[in-house]
Amino acid sequence: MIFRDRAQAGRALAQRLMHLRSARPVVLALPRGGVPVAAEIAEALAAPLDLLLVRKIGAPGMPEFALGAVVEGTTPEMVLNEEAVRRLGVPREYLEGEAARQYAEIGRQRELYLRGRPFPGLQGHTAIVVDDGIATGATMRAALRGLAQAGAARSIVLAAPVAPPETAAALRDACDEAVFLEAPENFAAVGAFYADFKQVEDNTVMALLERAASRGMPWPGE
Repeated sequence: MIFRDRAQAGRALAQRLMHLRSARPVVLALPRGGVPVAAEIAEALAAPLDLLLVRKIGAPGMPEFALGAVVEGTTPEMVLNEEAVRRLGVPREYLEGEAARQYAEIGRQRELYLRGRPFPGLQGHTAIVVDDGIATGATMRAALRGLAQAGAARSIVLAAPVAPPETAAALRDACDEAVFLEAPENFAAVGAFYADFKQVEDNTVMALLERAASRGMPWPGE
């Protein structure tokens, strides 16, 4: 399947998620690409839309090598690849310093996209975590583990239009439910499954979040 654009992929995903509408879910998008997909799901499910911000913790001198990630939440979580940390002998002080730096960046992004609105309370609710597609799954795995460690949501559902089969299988074990529209053996890149895969700009993210907020859907706990 080739999706016309992220919005069309979101509408197709929403049809596979309609059984969750009565659970009063919260839809959490990984920015920026996940937001147009998630906006369609939130509208179809009459659910509030928010972001789930994840920031990588790079290794000393090798910033592209991920030792883990920081995942925002009511209580932010640091998710580590403990084997990599041990193998490289990375001191705890370095990890804590990098985590603090990434927490600050998450705060900056939340201020930019959501004008500082705090992360929503998820107690007793289903959290649907959405991206526009998944390749290696490293960022999504950290996001799911961070939410699970926080223990706030009643259940965690992953939704993405496309992922390679091995990644999809691994991620199913990291959440309560996972929904993929496609898991092709010939997966090369997420963008190959979209006719229109142009970069999502910051102003588009903010506009979609404001449009969702204008629908007046209550936030969990309200």
